[in-house]
Amino acid sequence: MKRGRGSVAFVIGLVIYALLWLAALELNKNALWGWAAALALLLGYGVLYRNGLGAQRWFVKLGGFLLLTVLLALNFSLSQGPVKRRPAVEGKNQAVTEVVTVAQGQLTGVYTPDGAVEVYTGIPYAAPPVGELRWREPQDPAPWEGVLAADHFAPMSMQVLNSNLYSSLAQIIGYHDYEISLKDNFRDAVSEDALYLNIWKPAGAQEKLPVLVYVHGGSLQTGQPWYADYSGEGLARKGVLVVNFGYRLGVFGFLADEELIAESPNGTTGNYGLLDQIKALEWVRDNIAAFGGDPENVTLAGESAGSACVSALCTSPLAKGLFRRAIGESSTVTAPRPAHSYRLLEEALATGKATKERFGAATIAELRAVPAEKLAAAMDVNHHMTIDGYALEKSPYEALRAGENNAEAILHGFNAQEAAAFTLFSNANLKNYEEKVRRYFGDEADAVLALYPVSSDAQAKASWNEIYSAIFFTHGHYCWTRQAAALGIPSYEYAFTKTNGRLGNWHSGEEVYCYGNIPADSKLYDAADRELSEIFCSYFANFAKTGDPNGEGLPRWEISTDGATVQELGERIGPTADKSLALYDILNRMQGFEE
Repeated sequence: MKRGRGSVAFVIGLVIYALLWLAALELNKNALWGWAAALALLLGYGVLYRNGLGAQRWFVKLGGFLLLTVLLALNFSLSQGPVKRRPAVEGKNQAVTEVVTVAQGQLTGVYTPDGAVEVYTGIPYAAPPVGELRWREPQDPAPWEGVLAADHFAPMSMQVLNSNLYSSLAQIIGYHDYEISLKDNFRDAVSEDALYLNIWKPAGAQEKLPVLVYVHGGSLQTGQPWYADYSGEGLARKGVLVVNFGYRLGVFGFLADEELIAESPNGTTGNYGLLDQIKALEWVRDNIAAFGGDPENVTLAGESAGSACVSALCTSPLAKGLFRRAIGESSTVTAPRPAHSYRLLEEALATGKATKERFGAATIAELRAVPAEKLAAAMDVNHHMTIDGYALEKSPYEALRAGENNAEAILHGFNAQEAAAFTLFSNANLKNYEEKVRRYFGDEADAVLALYPVSSDAQAKASWNEIYSAIFFTHGHYCWTRQAAALGIPSYEYAFTKTNGRLGNWHSGEEVYCYGNIPADSKLYDAADRELSEIFCSYFANFAKTGDPNGEGLPRWEISTDGATVQELGERIGPTADKSLALYDILNRMQGFEE
């Protein structure tokens, strides 16, 4: 009887242990042969245990279990999924488009399953920035022979990748939309050779379509163009041709060095990622008519660090004439002292020098010889644009004050809880709240503490989230609206407040709405979410078409002239007061903001 109970306990324990390992293999997207090997090891261990190992002394049994664990761990490591490029459209045997001819050659794309949208991915817009072209201005792409099958996304730009296990856990905890599948057992490709763009257009012959060019976010050190939330498919269904692309990130896109200034024909350094974005816009100008797009009606859009780049390109002399309007989501560099994504050239050069020392490189030639995978470790300190005298002749704030602006209208805004993801583990509480405020605000701290008094840990956390959101995200939008008003530029500013079962109104939570990509079968969004997405996406489409988001059947969106009133997009849609105006006054004083 005792032996029977022991056998049952062993089987239950082994099953639980097996399920944990299989869950790890699923979350890490290991290859199917790794699953088979794990099952074989577990079954083999069970057989050995029942046929004698279970009768051995405790230390022999422990040794057997530890050996099993080591072998499973080794299998986990060795059976990582293969590296693959993402398909332009999921599914097999997608219909191929007619041949399109661009400056470099001919290409075809594929249709979405319903045939309504044509998708072209992995089109080179610049030469691979590798070898001697690392840290140089982007060069023209080489022509190709034959017909390019533009049906897979290019690798994402070189960056430090999280494991699939980490990404899956983030998807479960942060996004709540993880799906168990045996179709995604692979790793995404990453490469320095990533200057490729992607196009979504309404199917069939088209002419003079409005064009929206999107810059992805990721702190200028991570990100990729194929993320479903900002896929161009939703807007393409509303008559807008959408383009997005990869660009150099981190140390590959934003390293600055005196030697690089000397070797550049334009005397530039530190803005290679920004120059890639300009190069992509030039490709669109020269080639987009072949897809039915209007090169004279381009809207430049971006989110987070991508939006910071958009606001900078609105003042770049190199981008003048390449787009007419701008959309910015959840970031700008328009404040006198931008909170992120921007630094002065002196700081950039100092960081570049430290980077060379970090890798034992005395010259740029030696740093160019460092393998990309190793160099990627310096992404975290080299992900800021700078004033290089070429792409940016002065700070965006100073340029706007001088009337230097490339956009005839702007649509931009922020989310209600921008800071939530960034302060999730900061542990703001009643004990450290005042210290946090005083550390940032200095002489203005008393005024801030009076605006945001707290008497509990919950209040401290909520208040610090609001303050952090204003510092790093929303104040820049207030500045941009005020600057646009001073220049007579229409500014449509929003505050996204809708909650849902997924990201809600955290940072980037609006994207699946405004790009019209809420999955039809997702239970994390309800009818109200889908109705808001239809309105938000229509605003974007109308703005891309005419520079005015308003249209028949849509709630009226008024131009914001002072930053005090913005368009709320949530359970209600309409004008609302920006709740952080008093804090903006303090930030304005600290930074010396003037229109």
